[in-house]
Amino acid sequence: MNATAESRLAVLIADDEESIRFVLREALEAEGHRVNEVADGESALDALSSDQFDIAFLDIRMPGHSGLEILDQLRATGSNTAVVIITAQNTMENAVEAMKRGALDYLVKPFSLAQISALIERARSTRVLRDEVRELRREAGGSQRPGSERLVGRSDAMLDIFKLVGKVAVRNVPVLITGESGTGKELVARAIHSASPRSNRAFVTVNAAAIPSELLESELFGHERGAFTGAISTRLGRFREASGGTLFLDEIGDMPIGLQAKLLRVLQNGEVTPVGGRDPIFVDVRVITATHHNLDEAVSHGNFREDLLYRLRVVPIEIPSLRERAEDVRTLAEFFTHRYSTELVEESIEISEKALSYLEKQRWPGNVRELENAIKRALVLASTKVLSPTDFNFLEDSSRRHGGGQSLEDLIVARVRDGLSEDKVTDLHRKLIESVERPLLDTILKHTDGNQIRAAALLGINRNTLRKKIVELGIELPGKDESA
Repeated sequence: MNATAESRLAVLIADDEESIRFVLREALEAEGHRVNEVADGESALDALSSDQFDIAFLDIRMPGHSGLEILDQLRATGSNTAVVIITAQNTMENAVEAMKRGALDYLVKPFSLAQISALIERARSTRVLRDEVRELRREAGGSQRPGSERLVGRSDAMLDIFKLVGKVAVRNVPVLITGESGTGKELVARAIHSASPRSNRAFVTVNAAAIPSELLESELFGHERGAFTGAISTRLGRFREASGGTLFLDEIGDMPIGLQAKLLRVLQNGEVTPVGGRDPIFVDVRVITATHHNLDEAVSHGNFREDLLYRLRVVPIEIPSLRERAEDVRTLAEFFTHRYSTELVEESIEISEKALSYLEKQRWPGNVRELENAIKRALVLASTKVLSPTDFNFLEDSSRRHGGGQSLEDLIVARVRDGLSEDKVTDLHRKLIESVERPLLDTILKHTDGNQIRAAALLGINRNTLRKKIVELGIELPGKDESA
């Protein structure tokens, strides 16, 4: 149906690919819209300065100014033109930058005409909100890019998360990240911090599940000297260490209910009182939290404060499990192979198409972390410069040990249905994690001849965590450098 006079839009198409301009122009003119097309950035700026457009489709890379540069100039001048960035390179950086700078959306080639129609409708239906959107985009006009910690994925689900990161990064609001263990919740938190105005300040992490409850308050808020037995000196606490930056509270669902009330007061007042102290201290901290628990259920069971949940979940981001976005397995596997091959074995190793297809068929109950560790193990044990399916035989061995090919999820559901207690389910989960961790740690420690500092660096964990795992799993250290 052709657009009416009231709904007809003025559209600019800027792309150096003639075929893209042709398809868009034909589709939009058929709907009754007024279309102008150009092939480079200079012509796009000339058109935008001499005419009023409701929406502009800008190629991210074209001769002259790029789409992002034009977007910046439009926002700097307060233009009301809605901008859609078009790109053939579907990366996190492109998506975050486009959305952070204030684009209406981010379109990946090849795209469908249905996507174009939906974007036209969004531009038309949000005219009355443009003043608000313009202010948001002006605040988002910085040029900082996400940090070195990378989110990787090409699925629609991950693209939506990249967009959310770009939108929320410039707003100083609490974010609650949820998802199964190993999905990359901390990476999302780091990406938000790195794309925010606080990126040049500290990013401080605290795992609420890893610190004994009696020590967690001091860890967060600090303590005065002599506040309790063993407090031989004053401690700032993580909130004060993160002042001006971001505090990431991981596994917030495991925080003791009594400490939740104190955290709520900090979020409400922006002040912390150290253990043993009297005077509150102001802190300027952005709080991002994460959990694999269902906090709504925890609230209903009395294990989590409802008022605190509302404070933390201003913007929720849910990360889907890897089995829900299986199309990302290939991208992740190639990324990890490239990243760790020279680091672990000091030579370039590739991964074959058959190996990628094999990995795509796995269930990955440990999500991205499990896939990452599997790639590390295969690289260290590989006897050739190309990883094949046989380099991942240990995945089948692990599957057989834990249910004859059943996934962990299927196995636990079956066991619970048969009356397996919660403790047994927990034990089953522990055994699965051990089956992945033990051979990986064994292999890395052999590779470093027992040097724990090097092993921890290769694994991306701190030395204390590695030592704890060595003790828990009863791993014997090779070589003579057992204390390193």
